[in-house]
Amino acid sequence: MSVSAAAPAPPPAQPGAVTGAGPGPAIDLHDLRRLFTGRGAATKALDGVSLQVAPGEIFGIVGRSGAGKSTLIRCVNLLERPDSGAVRVLGEDLLGLDGTALRERRRRIGMVFQHFNLLSSRTVADNVAFPLEVAGVPRAERAQRVAEALALVGLADKAGAYPAQLSGGQKQRVGIARALAPRPRILLCDEATSALDPETTQEILALIKRLRDQLDLTVLLITHEMAVVKEICDRVAVMERGQVIEEGRVFDVFTRPRHPTTRRFIADTIGHFIPPGTVARLPAPREGEERRLLQVLFAGPNSTRAVISEASRRFALDLDIISGRIDEIAGEPFGLMALAAYGSPEQIDAATAWFTELGLTVTPVDAPTLQTKAEAA
Repeated sequence: MSVSAAAPAPPPAQPGAVTGAGPGPAIDLHDLRRLFTGRGAATKALDGVSLQVAPGEIFGIVGRSGAGKSTLIRCVNLLERPDSGAVRVLGEDLLGLDGTALRERRRRIGMVFQHFNLLSSRTVADNVAFPLEVAGVPRAERAQRVAEALALVGLADKAGAYPAQLSGGQKQRVGIARALAPRPRILLCDEATSALDPETTQEILALIKRLRDQLDLTVLLITHEMAVVKEICDRVAVMERGQVIEEGRVFDVFTRPRHPTTRRFIADTIGHFIPPGTVARLPAPREGEERRLLQVLFAGPNSTRAVISEASRRFALDLDIISGRIDEIAGEPFGLMALAAYGSPEQIDAATAWFTELGLTVTPVDAPTLQTKAEAA
């Protein structure tokens, strides 16, 4: 389904509304800890998590089930209260608020859920209006905001429909419109695409990115899919067992992952492994030579240079390309190639050093396990 091209411009700021996060981070989480106990066991859902999300940024949090990411995102609007730590949103300490003040601040934070959470007995328009009703927004203003929100997500013609009449993607658009109706500055997305098919996922991600740009939103998105992070996020944090184990620009984390868990996460997304059948079919090295498998990451100013043929001539090596791909991450191009290098150890070492001097990343690969040596360590 296409997004309506006639979506309105962002509504003007209301009196007393927050119009930006100022010079500091839009979301500032410091040393969050949350312990769950049950059946005689204790689980550290959050174990000293600190994160800062800049205004206007799409920040991804990725981790497997039980990593703590859902608990973390729910701490941002205090649907889950941490046992200790600090939660600052738009420059304000939320943990110091309670009652009416906290409810008011929560209206600045919209949330989109994995399973839509729509009320089946209400129309699309009434679902979008629900948080405005709870907030006591007058009827005429509610109607205006509902119309704005539905136009933003391309569902102006579905206002009178019921959830049962909608596709999964349309239901999620309603969920997004409901989150936007209070005109938030922060949008939290809790596995917002994991219940959708791949094509609809791409549509929803494109919509979130457009809304970020159009409404000047700050987006915090959690997912277990690195492909989602690759598609939409500016920065990413990887979580495991309640801790952030790696954080950085999406391009840097994808192309130069430091933690073994991160490398495993992105293996399927950008092809960090060499196909086993290909390795089995490689010819053995000739007498006096060795065969070394290398993974070469092409990024930066030399990413389009014909370095393979140049290295083969320069160092008198046979370099067989056994797998490779060219892709784009966060708008930046990169290439990933697996090579079988045949030659003397000195020749291969010299070629590897030359690749590194050019700014390329070369990782030796262990053929029996098909893991990079760094990962195996």
